Amino acid sequence: MFRALPFERSYRRLAPGVLGRLAAWMMLCCGAAAAAEGVPVPGSSTNALTLAEARQLAFRRNWDLLASRADVDIAQAQVWVAGEFPNPVVGLTVTKINTDGRPASTVLGNSLVHRNYDSIAAFNQLVEIGGKRGARRASATAGVAGARARFSDARRQLDLAVARAYSAAVLAADQVRILNASAASLRQELSLAEVRLKAGDISRADRDQIAITADRLDLDARRGEADARSARIQLEILLGEPAARGAVVLAESLDQLAARAVPAETAVDAIVARRADVLALRADERKAGADLRLQQAQRIPDPTFLVQYERQPADQPNTVGFGFSFPLPLWNRNRGAIAAATAARDQAGVRVRQGEAAAAAEVVSARTAWEAARERRQRYLEQITPRSAEIARTVRFAYEKGGASLLDLLTAERTDNEVRLAAAQAAAEAAQTAAAVEAAESLDSSALSPVLKP
Repeated sequence: MFRALPFERSYRRLAPGVLGRLAAWMMLCCGAAAAAEGVPVPGSSTNALTLAEARQLAFRRNWDLLASRADVDIAQAQVWVAGEFPNPVVGLTVTKINTDGRPASTVLGNSLVHRNYDSIAAFNQLVEIGGKRGARRASATAGVAGARARFSDARRQLDLAVARAYSAAVLAADQVRILNASAASLRQELSLAEVRLKAGDISRADRDQIAITADRLDLDARRGEADARSARIQLEILLGEPAARGAVVLAESLDQLAARAVPAETAVDAIVARRADVLALRADERKAGADLRLQQAQRIPDPTFLVQYERQPADQPNTVGFGFSFPLPLWNRNRGAIAAATAARDQAGVRVRQGEAAAAAEVVSARTAWEAARERRQRYLEQITPRSAEIARTVRFAYEKGGASLLDLLTAERTDNEVRLAAAQAAAEAAQTAAAVEAAESLDSSALSPVLKP
């Protein structure tokens, strides 16, 4: 009954490959309540959501991306509008109808077709010249290219946002685990302190100070749990979940995320030339150039051709006429519109150069940040964290045997806790900067996009 839009047709072609992902996400939403109680929500074969699956779900359901996808169909519709010809004008007039009671009959008779009325049937057709239609089509085609490139860039930025939100959620969960482990370690020391207090080896103040530190760590862990749920909610919003509650279960750890490979280093100029955001700006420049040509062509007047048939019994019962007309460009030469279009074209050119410079800087900055984050994570992983754990074990053993003071114990526990939190943060930064490198060096995929099919 209704004709399917390009997006609908392309989406139907995608349906067989998407059903599995959508079914998994529906199971995820339906199992939100179970996940809130710690029950894994089905999201993949491992009953949890991987980063790759999260990106696919965001591509199918993210609100902003869906709106960007609709912009492509709107741009395609403008191509059809730009290619249409002006509609003809058909007119029918009847004049010389007597209103004073005089007879209108002729020698041919008194029927409607034989009365002396002057009846004219006219056909008018406007013909565009000067390349107006071609300029409109070029502008609309560039608009489609820009919309496709922006959709590809929106997906690139969404992939980066999902990766950052995913790693932030995993980091928050790891911080809770570290705080709980530190609190548990101090609870164990507290039980030993109770024994030493009864034996008279330590004072009640020492025992209470250990308990206070453990309680503070417990409170920090509870606050961390709230932060972790907020991070999962932010991720679910990116995934297009209509009722985000932080119930998503994540499959990958920080170590897995931080160890993800980044693209091989490529020449910056080659990356910039195929970045989606740069291609969108170049499409805008082409569109602005076509708009300028259209405004320049508007100075040329378009003729209107006329064909008419006239009937006026009885002297001239049947006659035809031909003619044409066009506006005289005497007062209005479209100078204002041409000046505005020229400025818009020059502005688009400046934005292209600005976008190329920004893209090149992003590529270099992203890879520099990733290399620094990777080195920082390796130092924590191979040097700082093992040393801190060994010192904490040594001081803990010495305190239990009476060879270290309470201050030494609390300092070692606090330092080890801070080191483990910093190591988790370093792993998260390595994961996020790796995703930033991948996004910065991501090339335009609009040619492979299923959104627009001719």
